[in-house]
Amino acid sequence: NHILDMVKGVNGMGLEVCCTLGMLNAEQARQLKEAGLTAYNHNLDTSPEHYPKVITTRTYEDRLETIANVREAGISVCCGGILGLGEKETDRVGLLHVLATLPEHPESVPINALVAVEGTPLGDADADDETESDGIADVDAFDMARMIATARVVMPRTMVRLSAGRLSFSDAEQYLMFQAGANSIFNGDKLLTTDNPAFDADTALFQKLGFVGKPAHAGPRVAPTEVTGQVEITQVKGMEQQYA
Repeated sequence: NHILDMVKGVNGMGLEVCCTLGMLNAEQARQLKEAGLTAYNHNLDTSPEHYPKVITTRTYEDRLETIANVREAGISVCCGGILGLGEKETDRVGLLHVLATLPEHPESVPINALVAVEGTPLGDADADDETESDGIADVDAFDMARMIATARVVMPRTMVRLSAGRLSFSDAEQYLMFQAGANSIFNGDKLLTTDNPAFDADTALFQKLGFVGKPAHAGPRVAPTEVTGQVEITQVKGMEQQYA
């Protein structure tokens, strides 16, 4: 009830409300929608194949079920992944394939770079110099740009969010990622458990790059090439059961 009251309060200020609350059943999703929730963040993190090597508290299918409950309730889906979990490039492709073949594309896809926290298994893991692409501690701006650009191609109307790990990248590197297709960020000096650029720093960055934030409750602008008919957007439908 406390969470529902908070959602109602933020929604009453005319702001979009996005929550990250873990697993949701259908009834919980319905209550959040009635309270005025705009979007729900629930990342898949990585490919179905790599997922069990990183996460054991819930299955990939559990996450997909939560996403389905959110979608069924009429709440926008915010769902992406993390680079730097020890994955291969094929796992990055696999994650994007799952997202792009959901029955509906997520309205938002956050692309995160792992922020290693000391004392956690990944935080204490060293990158294997003998492995070309082990992912851990090896994510650079080009990895992020490739992931963002591919997400932009396969999910053209999705808000691709440049998310955790931005403190590791310079203004020039972040500009590269925006040019690759990112059209959103998570703003504020804290992202759940890790640091994020301060609000004033992001304001200065946007002014430097000439970016203007969109109004609340407004989606991304339609590309000029789509307006003129040069590009036609089609929706890829996912199979009923993609991963058993």
